[in-house]
Amino acid sequence: MTPTDYLLSGALGLALAACSGFRVFVPLLAASVAYRTGYLAPSPGFAWLGSWAALGVLGVATVVEMLGYYFPVVDNFLDTLTTPASFIAGTLLMTSALPELNPVLRWGLGVLVGGGAAGVVQSGTALLRAGSTAATGGLANPLFATLENVLAVVGAVLGLLLPLLMAALAVGLIVFVLSRLRRWRQRRRQAAAGLSSGPARPNRA
Repeated sequence: MTPTDYLLSGALGLALAACSGFRVFVPLLAASVAYRTGYLAPSPGFAWLGSWAALGVLGVATVVEMLGYYFPVVDNFLDTLTTPASFIAGTLLMTSALPELNPVLRWGLGVLVGGGAAGVVQSGTALLRAGSTAATGGLANPLFATLENVLAVVGAVLGLLLPLLMAALAVGLIVFVLSRLRRWRQRRRQAAAGLSSGPARPNRA
């Protein structure tokens, strides 16, 4: 393989992994379809992802996940489950897209790049959903769920067709989410510090 092939494979893995931060099973289903139809070739050890069994299971799981986010309370519960699941999905997607590499290096990149990208995006969406629930009592959550569904589907499809472009957009999104998470944590620390110090006591003469 040429360096360009490795670059395209890495970009494809990153793009799909980032999409799993929106919906865990959508990019896995997209990769399964691509492997099943021969559009892409999976790396050694991932031929199972293109099997009919995997395609059927991922198809059902995708529908259940996408619909589940339209139900109050269930959506926030799903976030607790999909946060670790997105990390696993991102790792699998990145690793399966990197052929002809040392297994340790391949899995290391899968965990750090793929799993990390998916985890960051999922953390950002979970935080936004929690804020939406607190601000609107969950009324705006269906709109937010629709946006996530669209981003997951469109992102996965474009990731297969235009991996370099989608990888660049994924990097930009990850940087944005990390900056927002950092500011949110700083505000929480400042608020906690203000509460622990308590109100200032007046000086007595």
